[in-house]
Amino acid sequence: MKKRRVIFHIDMNSFYASVEMSYDPALRGKPLAIAGNVEERRGIIVTSSYEARAKGVKTTMPVWKALRLCPELILMKPNFERYREASRALFELLKGYTPLVQPVSIDEGYIDVTSYLSVGHPLSLAKEMQERIKRELDLPSSIGIAPNKFLAKMASDMKKPNGITVLRKRDLNQMLWPMSIGEMHGIGKRTVEKWEKKGILTIGDLAKANQLEVQAWFGTNGRKLHDRANGIDERPVDPEAIYEFKTIGNSTTLKQDTRNIPLIQETFMRLAESVSRRLKRKEVLAQGIQMTIRYHDWKTVTRSKRLQNPIQDRDDLYKEAYALFTHAWNDTSVRLLGISSYDLVEKQHAYKQLDLFHYKEDIKKEKLSHTLKEIRERFGDEVLQKGASSSWKKRDDELSGQGSSFRKDFLEPEE
Repeated sequence: MKKRRVIFHIDMNSFYASVEMSYDPALRGKPLAIAGNVEERRGIIVTSSYEARAKGVKTTMPVWKALRLCPELILMKPNFERYREASRALFELLKGYTPLVQPVSIDEGYIDVTSYLSVGHPLSLAKEMQERIKRELDLPSSIGIAPNKFLAKMASDMKKPNGITVLRKRDLNQMLWPMSIGEMHGIGKRTVEKWEKKGILTIGDLAKANQLEVQAWFGTNGRKLHDRANGIDERPVDPEAIYEFKTIGNSTTLKQDTRNIPLIQETFMRLAESVSRRLKRKEVLAQGIQMTIRYHDWKTVTRSKRLQNPIQDRDDLYKEAYALFTHAWNDTSVRLLGISSYDLVEKQHAYKQLDLFHYKEDIKKEKLSHTLKEIRERFGDEVLQKGASSSWKKRDDELSGQGSSFRKDFLEPEE
């Protein structure tokens, strides 16, 4: 017997653009996009206002294409300090209700409000939070209410902007299962075709599929997604989780002290491969990189660099780390080398100022990287190493009374 939970997912709407509109009200109601290299009309769209989205402007779209679709589009560079300040204010507001607040990115997070059920109704609480965020921070938000984190996340996406959506387990067949498999949180765009080839076209198809077959097709992640499609997600709201991946790095002590440049380069390449693999597994990118040298006399030197664009691939990590090494090395024998990535950002929130003439090349690299990852996961590292060269009102009424279905779904013990 365990008590059902009530989890909120707070998702800020068009966060960067909304912060800019709050800072400069003259931007309200206009098509606005945040992007890099705006003066040269290069880069990609980081986020855009709903007015811009109505014109077809989308996140990750090249700026030149966005301008073709919406010539009157207002382009602005990202002001991350401004966005971080707004984010800090948001989470401080939420922590005023409960310490069980888990930020997952600069503009979204989970809140466990189960304890609130003894003093008030969760829907009223969600409305109060949303109104305070708008009144005190001048920012729009959407809130999903559900018995677990996955369903709360899916619910918050169902009504934007300024929506509040309740998604209960008994509503899955009407509200969740008809959605296409590509809309499911946790399924990447590149894998949609693979699911569809197995006959999994909707979230409902996944929920009803044989779990053992799904696991055979997609591994343990497939089993996890099968559970979530059926509304099963036991992950707690963990306020400390955001600090789990402060850095991802690796170092190695050489078999013997060396000044051999090819050996040093090979070592950095292997370290970069290891760090890249872990970054991709965690689906994060690094906005900073640190290189470590320990000399034959045990003197240790570190050098770090804040990157203009977040990186994740082996070659990018190697290039940045080796450049730091060449500037720091004193030409004596080294005993240990290390690469560490820091200031990590979730992949969906990372942006890159792609050059107009090179973004297609970057896309090809991403596809190749994904293919190599699949080969490693299926056959192991050795296979590559061998070849290597070095209706809402009704619900509102339903929720309002004592003994409501909401209270039954969220309060009563679950066997």
